[in-house]
Amino acid sequence: MAHARKTTHSRKTAARRKTSVRKSTKRATPKRWSQRVTKESDALDLKRGVFKLTSPRKIAASLKRSAEHSSRRKTGAYRSALSMLTFYINRAGKTLPKTQRTRLERAKVELKRAFGRE
Repeated sequence: MAHARKTTHSRKTAARRKTSVRKSTKRATPKRWSQRVTKESDALDLKRGVFKLTSPRKIAASLKRSAEHSSRRKTGAYRSALSMLTFYINRAGKTLPKTQRTRLERAKVELKRAFGRE
C-alpha cells in the first residue's frame, strides 16, 4: 500500500511564495544604494568617469571644478569634493585595484593643494 507523503508546506508559506514572485509596479531604482546616493544626494554633479582618470592632479582638478560649480552642495567646495572622493574609495572597498587606490589617495593630496589647504 502506497502512502501519500505529507507536505511540510503550510498555506502561509505557499501564500508568501506567491507574493514574493510578483513584481513591483514601483519605478525602477538603482540596484546599489551607493549609486542612488551619487545620483540623488545633494553632493556634487560629477563629470562622468572622473575617478577613472589616470592622473591624480586631473582627478583633483575635475573634483574642484565640479564642487565649485555645483548648485547641489550644502557645504564648502573643498569638503564636498573630498567627501565624494572618500565615498568612492570606501564604497569600492577591497575590489578597488591597488594602483587605482594609490592614485585616488594621491588625488586627496592634490585636492588639498588645489584648495590651498596644504
